[in-house]
Amino acid sequence: MTHIAVLGSTNMDLVAYVTKAPRLGETVTGREFRTVPGGKGANQAVAAAHAGATVSMIGAVGTDSFGARLRSTLEHSGVDTDHLRTVEGPSGTAHIVVDDEGANAIVVIPGANGTVDHLVPGDEGLIATADALLLQLEIPLPAVLAGAQAARAHGIRTILTPAPAQPLPIELLNAVDLLVPNEHEAATLTGRTDPRSAAVALLEEVPEVVVTLGSAGCLYAARDAEPVTVPAPQVTAVDSTAAGDTFVGTLAVALGEGRPMPQALRWAAEAAAMSVQREGASTSMPYRSEIDAQFTA
Repeated sequence: MTHIAVLGSTNMDLVAYVTKAPRLGETVTGREFRTVPGGKGANQAVAAAHAGATVSMIGAVGTDSFGARLRSTLEHSGVDTDHLRTVEGPSGTAHIVVDDEGANAIVVIPGANGTVDHLVPGDEGLIATADALLLQLEIPLPAVLAGAQAARAHGIRTILTPAPAQPLPIELLNAVDLLVPNEHEAATLTGRTDPRSAAVALLEEVPEVVVTLGSAGCLYAARDAEPVTVPAPQVTAVDSTAAGDTFVGTLAVALGEGRPMPQALRWAAEAAAMSVQREGASTSMPYRSEIDAQFTA
């Protein structure tokens, strides 16, 4: 089986469902509230596990009740949590508003994730055993850089989701094999609003780029090749939370299994399309059998 290591965040998502999201200074009445385990790191770990990989999670939870639930959710999904630290204080939280169109707005409070600013003994050894390392930016940048450089030292494919978007040091980009921003993150990183132009600019720093485009699919670009667009299945979105994480986790599994990039992208797009038809983050992610049932190679 493909082994995926994930270095990243675990959050409890506090989700309010509303007809229309409030503007600044406005109060609206919601129709439902849920607490759902999430965090970009944990989401990608669960997505990869559901897609059929052996997955190990590196990160931290707090000593509150959220921490115990986050760990339990990962373990129930088949994710190994031996490298998930427990630190004194609150776990990370994400405060999410989801409207009737499935769009969301999110405020993340790092909590325990803020303590993950370096690798601890055993982390590099775990990364060295993986087929791929998944990284995001919801933990301190020094840990992301350390993880990427450890993966590069051991010849492990590194996939970075640059979210929340922020300027990235060249030493991090030099250790990344595949960068997966959405179109807004790509624009923030490059100053170019056209996804194709942004992808081409990013290729100056990394060998491969996938810019996710929501319902329009994704744009794949690699050095010395023309960018190509891979369409997404057309579905009615209920909740887009963690769709990007579903895509990345599933894509990592497909690439680890040796699938050609175009097929891997379409398989991942199928999984993401299924996730947006369900509410929640980790709770929305399809299992391999579901993805395969919808996918035509």
